[in-house]
Amino acid sequence: MASGTSLSTTSWQRVKRASLEEVTDFGANPTGARMFIYVPDSAPVEKPAVVLGIHWCHGDAQAYYNGTPYRWLADDYGFIVVYPSTPNLSDNCWDVSSDETLMRDGGGDSEAIANMVRWTIDEFDADTSRVFVTGLSSGAMMTNVMAATYPDLFVAGTVYSGVAAGCFASPTGAVDEWNSLCADGQVIKSPEEWATVVRDMYPGYNGTRPKMRIHHGTDDQTLNVQNYWETMKQWAGLLGYDYEDPVSTTQNEPQQGYTNTTWGPNVEGILESGVTHDIQIGSGEEDMEWFGFI
Repeated sequence: MASGTSLSTTSWQRVKRASLEEVTDFGANPTGARMFIYVPDSAPVEKPAVVLGIHWCHGDAQAYYNGTPYRWLADDYGFIVVYPSTPNLSDNCWDVSSDETLMRDGGGDSEAIANMVRWTIDEFDADTSRVFVTGLSSGAMMTNVMAATYPDLFVAGTVYSGVAAGCFASPTGAVDEWNSLCADGQVIKSPEEWATVVRDMYPGYNGTRPKMRIHHGTDDQTLNVQNYWETMKQWAGLLGYDYEDPVSTTQNEPQQGYTNTTWGPNVEGILESGVTHDIQIGSGEEDMEWFGFI
């Protein structure tokens, strides 16, 4: 499990900069998830941006802090990073299956994570027009869930090897339940059906939705590549784009062997030929571009 200095309260004056710090009093925490935060020396005192980085199965906040580029990007671009750590210790995966987590403020992991973001926005007077979410594998699944259940919190998201929001839903509402049908790419829906799944997670919401960029490998044997297409259906359908008629498809972009498909200004997919579930975030500069830092 992740380790770090524990903070019962924090402020610009008291938080230790440029180190991973635990926050223990971030608000309602129905599942016992842990919150860690990284505030670089370069973060502005007024209206900083916030990036939420969500770890993979068998990982934790410390692993995501050490194993992804966001701490160094935070140093370069001056944003705060929030690193949640799962309470589901049997596999250290996020709960993306239960009724609670698939509903806004429903009492699941998604609510705990949302409260970490809300706390950070309030505590640091963050710029609400620059709050972003990203994740890999189980964290990618949760990224889609967070974008679905808390669309008013996030401006943009990037997803690395995930599944559509709600694809892992348990027939019994079980917490952190593996869904083989979804993982194997056998849960197939139309764009409008996937959009309805998202709308049902926050009934009555008519506001803006985050723009989404989805990455997936063609040779992913853990989460079949069909999940890429289902996720693209979901966001294209929800944001009002014609899934069957993308705006553009570009080969070898952003690098050799990748196919970049744009459905509209707010939905983009990157299909990575020959890449397995061990997908690489790389330098993270593509995320910085998508989030508007560059």
